[in-house]
Amino acid sequence: MTEGAMSREGSPCVIELRLERLALLFDPFDPFPVPFRDLSRSAEDFIVGWAREFPVSVPIQILIHGPSSEIGPQHAEDLRLALSNHFLQKARTLSGDLAEMLRRGRLSLLIGLMVLGGCLLGGRTLSLLVGGQPFSGIVSEGALILGWVANWRPMEIFLYDWWPLLARRRLYLRLSRAHVQVSGNDVPPAGHSDHALEASVA
Repeated sequence: MTEGAMSREGSPCVIELRLERLALLFDPFDPFPVPFRDLSRSAEDFIVGWAREFPVSVPIQILIHGPSSEIGPQHAEDLRLALSNHFLQKARTLSGDLAEMLRRGRLSLLIGLMVLGGCLLGGRTLSLLVGGQPFSGIVSEGALILGWVANWRPMEIFLYDWWPLLARRRLYLRLSRAHVQVSGNDVPPAGHSDHALEASVA
């Protein structure tokens, strides 16, 4: 029930959602009113999945088709606010996760450097004490390896782990600024189910 198309130059990327009821867009367990309700997992996954495929330089438009009886000027504004609030909150959550990860990385790096320094000092001291013994070189090398292993996790955080979170945060911010349109459509197009979700690039 999904389809995509290439974008014409300068055109916005359009994600379309066709819903039998507008309530299907939201988490049924969220008690808050529509402008502050979370999206359902399926709706969020669908929107985010298609948004990932779009060029980052092209604006995103979200077009929601629903029953005419449920759509009015206030409904359209509530849906626009709901989508904006949802993805803005997701971006804020990721900002907190990213800050926590970097704090943990700095602490891990401090601990790792202390362990590395201790291993280097211990290995050097051992070499001076038992330099003539055949096992002294093995112990010194083992201590050096242990010191570098202690720095593996902070290096992984600072080299690899942070940038996927940053990219996802940027995607959520793009979606929070997406232009949202709502249209009444009581008769689904041929070949689509009543609750079909489809994405295209207009």
